Amino acid sequence: MAMTWRDVTIPLHPGMTLWPGDPPFELSPLRRVTQGASSNTSALRLSTHTGTHMDAPWHFEEDGKRLEDVDTALFFGDALLIDLPDADTVAARDLGAADLPPRVLIKTRNSHYPADDPFHKDYAALGEDAAQRLVDEGVRLVGVDYLSVAPYKQEGHATHHVLLRNDVVVIEGLRLGAFPGGAYAFTVLPLALAGADGAPCRAFIGFEEETS
Repeated sequence: MAMTWRDVTIPLHPGMTLWPGDPPFELSPLRRVTQGASSNTSALRLSTHTGTHMDAPWHFEEDGKRLEDVDTALFFGDALLIDLPDADTVAARDLGAADLPPRVLIKTRNSHYPADDPFHKDYAALGEDAAQRLVDEGVRLVGVDYLSVAPYKQEGHATHHVLLRNDVVVIEGLRLGAFPGGAYAFTVLPLALAGADGAPCRAFIGFEEETS
């Protein structure tokens, strides 16, 4: 068996779907060889929550961990992908009868949205009771397939608060459409930003394939 890895990151590009109010992604030239410079360099402008990204607890909890304080062991290991194609607001019961492992990825109808679609306010998300179940069963990382783990303009931001005040790391904006439910290897690598509330990530799902 050989491990195959698939990139599940939204490529950062102009025109990509953004959270309302966030600045548009920009990749701007600083120097160009064609203009006489010795090298090509560029400048980036983006929110820390652009595309595929990680929420550190400080994103919603003023006394929560900042990005550099998050346990990096969470970035590597196995994850259970739960496929919920018919869910609108994911409830605790939707997560199955079995106990949940430390890392959980949740795939919904959001996975069918193109990466440059207009923002969908009616995206599928986790309800407060689902978040509480994740905490109660010792989940340390949860990943979802839209730009927020919580419903749009949720009263009191309950889902985020339940997760982040209990140090559950949240990965948002994963591209999970190609994967059925099941167990996978999962790696997520946020930018090493000091003092940050979150950061864009590169994320990969791994699975074993037979080789001839």
